[in-house]
Amino acid sequence: MKSCRKTNPIRWIAQVAILSAAAAVIMFLEFPIPFLGPFFLKFDFSEIPVLIGAFALGPLAGMAIEALKVVLNLLLDGSWSFGIGELANFLIGVAFVFPASLIYSLRKTKKNALLGLAVGVVTMATAGALLNLFLLLPVFAAAYGTTAEAIILSYSEAIPYIVDLPTGILLGIVPFNLFKGIVISILVMLLYKRVSPLIKGRDEEECDVESKE
Repeated sequence: MKSCRKTNPIRWIAQVAILSAAAAVIMFLEFPIPFLGPFFLKFDFSEIPVLIGAFALGPLAGMAIEALKVVLNLLLDGSWSFGIGELANFLIGVAFVFPASLIYSLRKTKKNALLGLAVGVVTMATAGALLNLFLLLPVFAAAYGTTAEAIILSYSEAIPYIVDLPTGILLGIVPFNLFKGIVISILVMLLYKRVSPLIKGRDEEECDVESKE
């Protein structure tokens, strides 16, 4: 049986930095999804390297990658939302990545990965709803001298069943986060086993296999 060594801290930092940079670059390729969510929500695939890193290196690494991704993107691209959009990306991203990777880290099996991702998607959608209702939208609205409900109603023509703040969150923001979480989860399940040996190294990958037996 192979002796399993602890991850070298320098290597861990380098891996986190590389994955953060990759996620920050991918975050530039964001795009809106018509008729799904408000105009200020953009879809991107940057959670893929974050989740892959969290699965390979642990939940704390996932949080570090999420934070560095947002900071790098903010430094490179600036912010049109006074940093509120970036804060939202970090908080809601952590709500997805942390529970998913924590559950997977308890026992690294496909079943636990699926369970973790499912819990992560639900947690992200719930956190996104609560954060937008009580923190993000009110602060964003105050920065622009308006109200959260006015912002929600500004896209009600595209989504006519949105008539106030609660329906905007339940019928706009929640479906967007659920859709994003499901798409990202499917892609991570397809990619993780192919790329994890490149992150963890062959020895650590074999140790993970042995720990399941």
